[in-house]
Amino acid sequence: MGETQQTNLTSGDASQEFVIVQEGKAKVGFHGPVFYNPVQEFNRDLTVSVLREFVRSRMANGSAKDEKYPEEPKAKKAKLFHEKEDGSIRILDALSASGLRALRFSQEVENVDFVLANDFSENAVESIRENIRLNGVEDKVQATFGDAVVTMMSHRSIDKRFHAVDLDPYGSASVFLDSGVQCVADRGILMVTCTDMAVLCGNTPETCYNKYGSTTLRLKCCHEMALRILLRAIDTQANKYTRYIEPLLSISVDFYVRVFVRLHTGARMTKESGTKVGHVLACSGCHSLEVVPILKKFEDGKSLKYGTGVVRQTLMGGDNKCVHCGHSVHQAGPIWIGPIHNHEFVEGMLKRLRETPEEERLGTHNRLLGVLTNVSEELDVPLYYEHDQLFNVVKCCVPKSIAVKSAILNAGYKVSGSHCNPRALKTDAPAQFLWDICRHTAQQANVTADRHDEKAPGRKILSDSITSEVNFRLHPGATQQTKDDQMVRFQCNKGKNWGPRSKAWGSSNSTNAGFYVRPETKPQVENSSE
Repeated sequence: MGETQQTNLTSGDASQEFVIVQEGKAKVGFHGPVFYNPVQEFNRDLTVSVLREFVRSRMANGSAKDEKYPEEPKAKKAKLFHEKEDGSIRILDALSASGLRALRFSQEVENVDFVLANDFSENAVESIRENIRLNGVEDKVQATFGDAVVTMMSHRSIDKRFHAVDLDPYGSASVFLDSGVQCVADRGILMVTCTDMAVLCGNTPETCYNKYGSTTLRLKCCHEMALRILLRAIDTQANKYTRYIEPLLSISVDFYVRVFVRLHTGARMTKESGTKVGHVLACSGCHSLEVVPILKKFEDGKSLKYGTGVVRQTLMGGDNKCVHCGHSVHQAGPIWIGPIHNHEFVEGMLKRLRETPEEERLGTHNRLLGVLTNVSEELDVPLYYEHDQLFNVVKCCVPKSIAVKSAILNAGYKVSGSHCNPRALKTDAPAQFLWDICRHTAQQANVTADRHDEKAPGRKILSDSITSEVNFRLHPGATQQTKDDQMVRFQCNKGKNWGPRSKAWGSSNSTNAGFYVRPETKPQVENSSE
């Protein structure tokens, strides 16, 4: 199950080849060139797994109508929220292309009532309709031609909203976020992919600001920062409608970021959003990091109030230079600084994957287990360092990662890795203690400040004395339980056709989609046989 198969058939037109690709339980057919990226199978498998857990938790905990109106009769609640009594869900695949996602959702996710597969290419919609017939799911999947934004806006009323909306565009999803947060039912799930990693990771901060309302820096932790920029952008759009997000799972893998967020409605909790957003201070010399929240919550008598509070950052001194190395400090953000995963939700996904019989496993089952196990071990702490990055600043030998983690744990702090980077060091320890670890290691290796140039960041760091006790004794919490397993924690062999494919010809799902419809005429192809 889950393996990709290709079958070459000849259609009525002998000059045109009809190709069938199977992934999971779904089959998709293509006339001529195949716009299919097998690398994205993990993305689709992950989405199927998330939707399965979403349906399970929804059935176990009740839907939004049960939470808001617990005393009302079921029939009245079902009518108000336009829901069936069996709790079945409606899904929108807003940028469907071949319809593969929609077809897999209809056949591999239980309790699905209806899937709407939308695209702004008439050729794509016709292909989706063929694939619906090919899979025999006419009763569950419907294909529509339309601009994704218009389609979502036409479903913003409570009785028309979807329980799950998938946005998987080519490039940035920023133009779809406003309409996306409006067409998701209360406690429904919004799934968003962005592949513009160069923008999100700091190559063009001005473009990042234009698209997401945040600036970014080229840091070692840029992939997690990309996730947090996207989460903040979604939450900002939701806040305008007295809604807020609950991140269930946020993944940075391969060449894209993918987030799964639950949408809630409520004025009181929407006010909390400001406390979950902050700016990032980053030193240009030693790369020390600090996060400064935008808003703080405090008690005023018997009521809760919100204010900007007093900035208590410890990275900059009175001269606005880094207190550790004396170099300039840059600011980026705002980013989401709250949790990026719901660990209970992730554990539920892992439990279900482990219990799946071998013959029913998804095609990327082992990688799903590895990545999600990695996620389950992550600390709810913003950003991370690379453990060798710190020691390179002071130019001393790099101890093993387990030794550095042991020193942090022995000092009473927390530490973990990150699914974003195999060398990540995610910790709540202050930068001062991390530099004490580096100073201690440098002392043991007889590395002094004189080895560095006058203005090098390592010179000032090694010139300062150690202020904390550093103990490298092996700590049991420093060993990762999955190291001895055969899980694919990080993708190693990138293989053929890696990276995002070229945009499908004739696709108009872009910022211009709502303003014009481009006539879809086939490109001229020379006949090589003549």
